[in-house]
Amino acid sequence: MKAMVRDTYRPPDGLELKEIDKPVVGDDDVLVRVHAAGVDQGVWHLVTGLPYLLRIAGFGLRRPKNRVPGLDVAGRVEAVGRNVIRFQAGDEVFGTCEGSYAEYARARQDKLAPKPANVTFEQAAAVPTSAFAALQGLRRAAKVQAGQKVLVIGAGGGVGTFAVQLAKAFGADVTGVCSTKKTDLVRSIGADDVIDYTREDFADRPRRYDLILDIAGGRSLSHLRRALDPRGTLVIVGSERGGRWAQGVDRALRAAMLSPFVSQKLRMLVSTENEEDLQLLGKLIEGGKITPVVDRTFSLSEVPEAIEYLRGGHACGKVVITE
Repeated sequence: MKAMVRDTYRPPDGLELKEIDKPVVGDDDVLVRVHAAGVDQGVWHLVTGLPYLLRIAGFGLRRPKNRVPGLDVAGRVEAVGRNVIRFQAGDEVFGTCEGSYAEYARARQDKLAPKPANVTFEQAAAVPTSAFAALQGLRRAAKVQAGQKVLVIGAGGGVGTFAVQLAKAFGADVTGVCSTKKTDLVRSIGADDVIDYTREDFADRPRRYDLILDIAGGRSLSHLRRALDPRGTLVIVGSERGGRWAQGVDRALRAAMLSPFVSQKLRMLVSTENEEDLQLLGKLIEGGKITPVVDRTFSLSEVPEAIEYLRGGHACGKVVITE
């Protein structure tokens, strides 16, 4: 079996394509023949071991616990363990697994769902991690309501394209913030208004938002709070700025500590994989409420290039690895 392998923390261009043994399927496992695998910012963090807080949190101090990177997956079931009752060989599935940057990957049955018939494997692989963050940021952290004014910062990226569509599906009035080249995309997926951050500062507008979803941003809390309603909710989904130890996590922690002392609700989001949300996302896709946006696909041998392309901020939507 071919897989992208790493034996220690290293930059993406240090990843190697090697032949390794096919994963052994346990009693509760599903073996998936991988047709596509999603790329997200978390892959870069886990490949490089940055920020260092990740290593302390249990991902491995000197080397990663999982040699093969990749979490999001879409493919066909190759084999199942004896306790698996939800799937059988030949089923088309999507979800999360261990080491999806490979020809075969092992997953727990509760981490998979039937692939929606109206999307490709590439589109399905784009969904789990990014859509989990968008969905949980809107529903769990912010409890979004119909009619609310929602600002999505980073609306043209992987999480952002899902956040815009999900907020609209929940009945919100959505404004997306993105770069110039992504404005047409953000409008096309349903945003009521689009702000090009290279030309305008959203905080300078008189409008105040009930909910701000800040995705991979680096703006200060005071800047974000200027655009937030006095009783509004700010959810910090991530940050790609900061030092090697925290990489912006400290900003989210400061928000959580400040929140009890101000009228605004300031939240940090740590999204999780769960069966209920995966099933819901599948239904929303089948119902045409959300459509995964795939910018580019790369082959398995091009995983380093795919990660660097994503890190460069070029992607409009998601980047996907194909077989």
